[in-house]
Parts: sequence; C-alpha cells; structure tokens
Amino acid sequence: FGCDALETLIIPRARDLGRRQPPVRTRRGRRRHPAHSRPASGADPVILEDITQFAAALPRDRALIGLDLGTKTIGVAVSDLRRQVATPLETVKRKKFTQDAARLLEIIAARNIGGILLGLPRNMDGSEGPRCQSTRAFARNLAGLSDLPIGYWDERLSTVAAERALLESDTSRARRAELIDNVAAAIILQGALDRMNHLGARA
Repeated sequence: FGCDALETLIIPRARDLGRRQPPVRTRRGRRRHPAHSRPASGADPVILEDITQFAAALPRDRALIGLDLGTKTIGVAVSDLRRQVATPLETVKRKKFTQDAARLLEIIAARNIGGILLGLPRNMDGSEGPRCQSTRAFARNLAGLSDLPIGYWDERLSTVAAERALLESDTSRARRAELIDNVAAAIILQGALDRMNHLGARA
C-alpha cells in the first residue's frame, strides 16, 4: 500500500468530508532564514483565523502544507501547486519544538510551500480546550520562524474519517498506525482546499 494508492484511495474520501540566504539572529537570539522572517509590526501578523483572509494572503502558484498536530506526532500533508488536491506526505515524530520546526521548514523549502494550515481540534460542541491552546501556541512559535501565512481548519472527526478510509482500503493494523496522522492531515487540508476553491468560484 504505497503513496500512489494513498492518492487514489484516500484523497477522494477526504473531499467528501527564492534563493537561499544564510540565517540571521533575531533580537531574542533565535536564528531564522531571512526568506521566512516574521514582519516586525503587529501581533502574530501571519496567523489568520478566517479562511477567507488566509486564502487572500496566499501567494500565487505555491502549494500548501497541512499539519495534524498531536502530542507525539505531527501528520504532514501537502497540496499541488494549483491547490486542488491534498496528499499525505509523512509523519514527524515529535521531539523538541526546534527540531520539529526544523523538519517542517525543510519540507516547506523543498516543496515550494506558500502557506501553512493547522488542524484546530475543537470540542464537538465547538468550544476550545487545552488541545486548541497547544495548537495555537505551536502556531505562534512557528510564526516566529516563518513569514508564511498560517491558518486553521476545524479538524473535528478528521482522525475518525482517516481511520475509516484506511479500513475501507484494507490497510493492515500496523500500517494504519503508520499512516493515520498524515492521512488525517490530508483530510484536514483537503477540507480547507475545497472551501477556498468554493469561495474562489463564488468571487
């Protein structure tokens, strides 16, 4: 069950639901790439709550990265350059934030990423609990290392949908455990892509 199979079996289910420069040191002593530097004015200027504002802030012809943030892993998915289809990419084993962020920034640089979308794990009643607070804190920290627009998408039931899709594709239990997080990230990202494309069609 390889990546090609994931694209054909998982993503349709999800629909249902510059040049490198040396890093510079910031005033707080953190190192970051100039191409991803955070703007100096405003509070968290790259974090956009509204999906419409997030879509408007995206550069043209750049892919998106979707993240399913867990306590032990980060599921990663990416879109195509036209931002039509989300594809599961990998699962990052969480360590320290600096190491997690370094891997994500590597993917961002290699994949021509123009925006970052995080699944926001709201409670079923729509309220926000500790997991949402953790996700927002991660986003703020990531905003200190990148000037790419960062947005959120409601991830309620994304893991359930990912599990169901993997079961329907007859994936083994061990393989499901390996894939569940990045497939959930793809479902989250696909939901946002579908919404943004719908908004674009209405504009």
